[in-house]
Amino acid sequence: MVTGRRALGWSTGLLAVYGAVRLVPGSRGTGPGWTVGHLALFGGLVLMGVGLVELWRLGGSRGAWGRVWLGAGLAGVLAGMVQSGIDLWANAVAADLAERSELFDRVQSTPGVMPLVYTVVPMLLYIGLIALLVRLTARRVVRWWSPVLVLAATVLMGASLNFLSVGAVLYLVAFLPVITGGRNGLRAVPSGA
Repeated sequence: MVTGRRALGWSTGLLAVYGAVRLVPGSRGTGPGWTVGHLALFGGLVLMGVGLVELWRLGGSRGAWGRVWLGAGLAGVLAGMVQSGIDLWANAVAADLAERSELFDRVQSTPGVMPLVYTVVPMLLYIGLIALLVRLTARRVVRWWSPVLVLAATVLMGASLNFLSVGAVLYLVAFLPVITGGRNGLRAVPSGA
């Protein structure tokens, strides 16, 4: 069974797979490379959602700001999953790149789709993730470098999708104290804290 802590590790692994597949020549065409990469991305997002819940739980389940950051992160996860689903659907039904591009144009021209699925809401994943890690840092559950590494990885991946695998490794290093439980056995902050 994949626990919330392990889900963070598996999510980074799947993100690294997606990043590596994108670098394979021909993987961006209509074919198995696109499908494998986007299935890895979809699975990574699902597991990241599970991991966000774990980060929230570790920080204490009381407090409005924790719920705000969790909600933001999960909204971003959902938007990314919808985006990946659209990518998988368009690739499955398109005969070639031109038809797939036409399908994307049709979906993206629907009012509200661009901000909800492609531009604004997906960014909430990173805002929520970093905020939850900062919250854990403030409560001395993780060290300061965890949110810093996630921020650096996010900026790196935002600069170029060719750095997805490198960003995934940085995410993994940032999440290691949570995944392993730390030296002293990581425990959730009591709910009253």
